[in-house]
Amino acid sequence: MAKILVVTEKPSVAKTIGAVLGANKRGDGFLEGGGWLISWCFGHLVELAPADAYGDQYKRWSYDTLPILPDVWKYRASEGKTKQLDILRALMNRADVDSVVCATDAGREGQLIFQLVYGHCKCTKPIQRLWISSLEDSAVRDGFERLRTNADFDNLYHAALCRAQADYMAYPSYD
Repeated sequence: MAKILVVTEKPSVAKTIGAVLGANKRGDGFLEGGGWLISWCFGHLVELAPADAYGDQYKRWSYDTLPILPDVWKYRASEGKTKQLDILRALMNRADVDSVVCATDAGREGQLIFQLVYGHCKCTKPIQRLWISSLEDSAVRDGFERLRTNADFDNLYHAALCRAQADYMAYPSYD
């Protein structure tokens, strides 16, 4: 039986949505039931790679190496969050999952969080977007009845991505 994977930004939202959709069976890092798999991101699971990922000259902080203007941006799993990212990758690539619902917070950061995970996991399954501002049962039900194509929110993703990259260029992370 085909399943739909719902990806939220945090476990508490997954639990609320799971209760509405009937996905109450607990797995390792996800909920399941009624044809749904529901998992979460714990905020940013994928982040821009540190400066030294672009070369040894960036291992130590120096004004001489600024600004760092990558030709191709590099990303990595956020520290301490690899397990949940691996769970999402496995769920996204399950043979019985035929589509994904982006249910991260409604806004540019929520869109960025989802898109970076989806891309990092190399998922190619169709995406729909849940866009709600309330977690009341009726709002969640209504939102799932009116899912939109994720492409409608590409501009939010690009705005958040530009902001993150601009912040990086101004303040690269040196460990």
